Amino acid sequence: MSTGAEGTSTSLLAVDTGGTFTDLVLLTGGGIRTLKVPSTPSDPSQAVLDGIAEILGVDPDFVLLHGTTVATNALLERKGVRVALVTNEGFEDVIEIGRQDRPQLYALVGHRPPPLVDRELRIGIPGRLGPDGAELTPLDEDRLASLAREVTASGAESVAVSLLHSYANAEHEQRVAAALSSLGADGGEGVPVSVSSEIVPEFREYERTSTTVVNAYVAPIMDRYLGRLSEEAGARRVSIMGSNGGALPIDRARKEPVHTVLSGPAGGVVGALTWARRAGHDSIISFDMGGTSTDVSLCPGRPLQTREFAIGGQPAAIPVIDIHTVGAGGGSIARVDAGGALRVGPRSAGAVPGPICYGRGGAEVTVTDAHVWLGRLPAAAFLGGDATLDRASIEGPLRSLAEGLGTSLEAAAEGVLAVADTAMERALRVISVERGYDPVDFAVVAFGGAGGLHVAELTRRVGARKALVPPDPGLLSAYGMLASPVTREVSRTVLLDTDTAEVEDRLLTIMDELESAARASMQEEGLASDDLSAERRIDARYRGQAYELSVPADDWVAAFHHMHEERYGYRREASTVEAVTVRVTVSAPAPELGARPLDEGDERPSVQEVEVVYEGARHTAKAVWRDVLRPGHEVAGPVVVQEYSGTTWVPPRWTLSVDTWGTLHLVPDGEDG
Repeated sequence: MSTGAEGTSTSLLAVDTGGTFTDLVLLTGGGIRTLKVPSTPSDPSQAVLDGIAEILGVDPDFVLLHGTTVATNALLERKGVRVALVTNEGFEDVIEIGRQDRPQLYALVGHRPPPLVDRELRIGIPGRLGPDGAELTPLDEDRLASLAREVTASGAESVAVSLLHSYANAEHEQRVAAALSSLGADGGEGVPVSVSSEIVPEFREYERTSTTVVNAYVAPIMDRYLGRLSEEAGARRVSIMGSNGGALPIDRARKEPVHTVLSGPAGGVVGALTWARRAGHDSIISFDMGGTSTDVSLCPGRPLQTREFAIGGQPAAIPVIDIHTVGAGGGSIARVDAGGALRVGPRSAGAVPGPICYGRGGAEVTVTDAHVWLGRLPAAAFLGGDATLDRASIEGPLRSLAEGLGTSLEAAAEGVLAVADTAMERALRVISVERGYDPVDFAVVAFGGAGGLHVAELTRRVGARKALVPPDPGLLSAYGMLASPVTREVSRTVLLDTDTAEVEDRLLTIMDELESAARASMQEEGLASDDLSAERRIDARYRGQAYELSVPADDWVAAFHHMHEERYGYRREASTVEAVTVRVTVSAPAPELGARPLDEGDERPSVQEVEVVYEGARHTAKAVWRDVLRPGHEVAGPVVVQEYSGTTWVPPRWTLSVDTWGTLHLVPDGEDG
């Protein structure tokens, strides 16, 4: 990766923990170093620390930026801690009642995942605020006095506090939190308390309560994990990648880990857009195929964000980059179901034992094994030639799969790839066609260890005209963390409409307060005030509507009318517009990552011949190492491009070209590139 840091003497190390590999990218004044180490699922921090020790060498002065799946996995695998929920008396079942949506629309008996808090751990306390923040019923002082003992007796390891209308007045929640402050004071590690008015001070009690519970569910786990990294990594400063595409200070990530649930994938989107802009493309579809899953996101000039987000069936009303995930990755396991159909994923071989070809005990055919068998992933070129894959060991399990399908080994392997491609194609259509975007207007940017192996086929399927593969694609999520700003988003539900007296002045006052608080917080974290910038937005709707559109705060009413017409096809100029929630995001810029162009070269790249299977036929393909490719080189498919962090497959009837910065451009024959 031809990149350097401008104007910095401290090394920047980005670490992205994945299901199969942990990726490290070290950026220094002298250039960039990369490393992939096997993940350690039983203790993810061990792979991070081992990788840090290996890549740093004698350069201990560094800043660590980390994307972690610890909170994500704890939620998906239901391996969080025992949580107690303190709420208003009579509202203990809000997190179980939820909304009226049906996850299985046509099932006679639907199934919802159980709530993260058991019924006996939901504590209702007398007291009530109104929607304007006025006290209707005072908190019961006797219950407050006994609350800490009640939580201790329940065996809870973490507490979530979510009271009605705390977005309008946080006093009741603050008093409850104060009453719980003695937890763990007798020599214990302490019981963390998550307070909804601090995490998400917004209306809709179900989403606010669910978000607070999710935070409490993973808080002790993340606190231990990040605490160990902070103590043992030896970094000058540690920042954590947030789900919204910005970095978080480690202290905030330990207290509010709910903001890290899309930590790694968010870095990938930022990295993909950074390299695409260098290649002359602002509108992209990011396609991140790793070992266990594929993450896709549409960026029409910028990453799109959403707050309608759920993980493991649990809503989390936090700002996240709009990423769609499917259980299809290089480690996804193929099987024949009871009806004789071929299935691929979502079960994955992961890092342990991994695909069969890794030689670590895997016994079931994976997507990676299919590529190796078909020759598209040369066995001798794994990890840049530092490791060799065991192709021969794939034959037995693949034969069993083929016999179950009644076909040949090659046809079974191509079938595995076709099924995985279909799952990923659906994901790409969800974020593009189903939202009114035509893929022909976008370039597909492939990264992750397996992205380059599938991107040509998926680009063809969705109707896009070009695919891009940035340098070091298997490490792009880690690189994206280097390119991410440090951010702090604050919000407040206001429920003011255009019929309200002096509504503009009131909104301005609230946004000024939020911005001042966010700036002060970031300055306390060591960021210079002159480097900070702020963006103000308002979630608005017509009076009577149930959901909002987010628009810039400047001339927000006109902006809302315009966006509503653009989104839904009509506007109601005479209707009252309501400002529901105001949001302020304060950002500090990312380090300047100056890209250096590749050296020019007139000679043709040296190639080798390899045999591959494609569409049922054997082809002699050109195998070329990426580091010998130079700007202006063009190679007609079939081509296998080999490098340390990933492999790119260019099928017949496609052409590969290289730009100034080293990005690969894949174009089907007949397109003008």
